[in-house]
Amino acid sequence: MDLSTVAFPVNTPKFWGNEQELVSKCIETGWISSEGPAVKEFETKLAARCQRKHGVAVANGTAALDIAVKALGLSTGDEVILPSFCIISCINQVVRGGCVPVLVDSDDSFNMDVSQVAAKITPKTKAIMCVHTYHFPVDMEPILALAKEHGLKIIEDAAEMIGQTCMGRPCGSFGDISTMSFYPNKHITTGEGGMVLCDDPALAERCQQLRNLCFDPKKRRFVHEDLGWNYRMTNLQAALGLGQLEHLEAAVQRKREIGRKYGELLAGCPHLVLPQDKNSKGESNIYWVYGVELPSSAPLDAEEVMKRLAAAKVGTRPFFWPMHEQPVFREMGLFKGLSFPVAERIARRGFYIPSGLALKDEELVEVARRVRKVMEEIGSGGYAG
Repeated sequence: MDLSTVAFPVNTPKFWGNEQELVSKCIETGWISSEGPAVKEFETKLAARCQRKHGVAVANGTAALDIAVKALGLSTGDEVILPSFCIISCINQVVRGGCVPVLVDSDDSFNMDVSQVAAKITPKTKAIMCVHTYHFPVDMEPILALAKEHGLKIIEDAAEMIGQTCMGRPCGSFGDISTMSFYPNKHITTGEGGMVLCDDPALAERCQQLRNLCFDPKKRRFVHEDLGWNYRMTNLQAALGLGQLEHLEAAVQRKREIGRKYGELLAGCPHLVLPQDKNSKGESNIYWVYGVELPSSAPLDAEEVMKRLAAAKVGTRPFFWPMHEQPVFREMGLFKGLSFPVAERIARRGFYIPSGLALKDEELVEVARRVRKVMEEIGSGGYAG
């Protein structure tokens, strides 16, 4: 097949073969709502995979984070330390719940700079939110030590690290509560969907109530003593998730194959800083996305390079925009006068290229060829638009 005119989206999900049968079974039996048996099975199997005692399936990753913050009892005036460089889902419920978000910068791994966390802890600090980002997990060892020393809760956002490990443990197993997302670009997808993971049975029960409008099974139905959300996952979604979970190891292996192949094909490409295959701790890049950064010497920023790649029919997506620079929070008077240089730099100079699980080897080679061509034209000072 001639790929020279094909457009490549930034992500195409992969279905491994058993998903259709499992979803069809839901339709055949009539179990399509959140009360179907696949939901509990998905919760149990993913929790076990992450070495957790409890899983609570929810509507999406944002819902998981909302529930995690509220379930831990974080409320007005409580300080929560988290990275500025993350998706806005991480901070939504922190702000809406009246907590005070306390930001730290990132390091060159794109994760929070853990060396900055200790200085941010005050008597009002109640939790640290660790957000594993793009390639590698957060350095959890010093975070766990700080949390123990100061009696802090840990929320682990493992949405981008499903199948990754840290300190010899699965991501999703750290701290008081962990969250995951099953959006189509994740290693497991349910279309939309997410999960809260924890070990405390009382915390799990609280999460179950919050995802279901705080119905109390011990009281009369439709009588509520607290406010929650309708954040339930359907049986159809859970069935899809079960089919995907069967192939998690293969998905991670394929992601690493894609990342390493790009590394070979794009080596020496002008004006591109490529991701490392291993970090300083010897942990392997999971390549949730293949994120690249433009060096300071590059004549263009990421936005302009992405426009040129779009003209070459290569889909891209920019890196996150820092929380301290979000217009919505500036309007609220948050983060005045704050600057986080690494977050600001990578937000303006980073983007990622197609690396979905359905990407074939020959397609990957063609994407790399186009990326190199565009970058070489930029490097030479010209561009044939």
